[in-house]
Amino acid sequence: MKKLKQVLPILVALFTVGVMIGCKDTGPHTNPEVKFEATLSGANEVPPVQSSATGRMEGVYNKDTKTLTYTITHSGLTPTAGHFHSGQSYQTGPVIFDFGTALTSPISGTWTLNQQQENLLFAGLLYVNLHTEANKSGEIRGQVNMSDFVTWKANRK
Repeated sequence: MKKLKQVLPILVALFTVGVMIGCKDTGPHTNPEVKFEATLSGANEVPPVQSSATGRMEGVYNKDTKTLTYTITHSGLTPTAGHFHSGQSYQTGPVIFDFGTALTSPISGTWTLNQQQENLLFAGLLYVNLHTEANKSGEIRGQVNMSDFVTWKANRK
């Protein structure tokens, strides 16, 4: 029993080191790129809009350069405006970033965020909104959320 008490701390230490070596941390502090996505629909508008139009936003945010590279595809509508807005999924919010005038699908671009905008992005407080002549306040909308949760976990090698 005395030998076990002497050897046990050594075994625990060796086990701990083995686990640490066997795990590769790919958390947000080691991987500068984080994926984001949004599914756009009329049901997500506030208030909801009857529309058969659909859309999808996919993006990659680089924390080192603070740049979001995004692509938005859509069908069933002709946008007259498109933006990133700030706000919860149940509220309307101000325009934070305008997509410009090239709104045919796919809409692609980059956006360099300031610290406040980065905070909104990681808090899930940004949404994509595409506006049309028939629905000037927005026809389809989608809340932007992280899609790559694997980067937030330690993965076994």
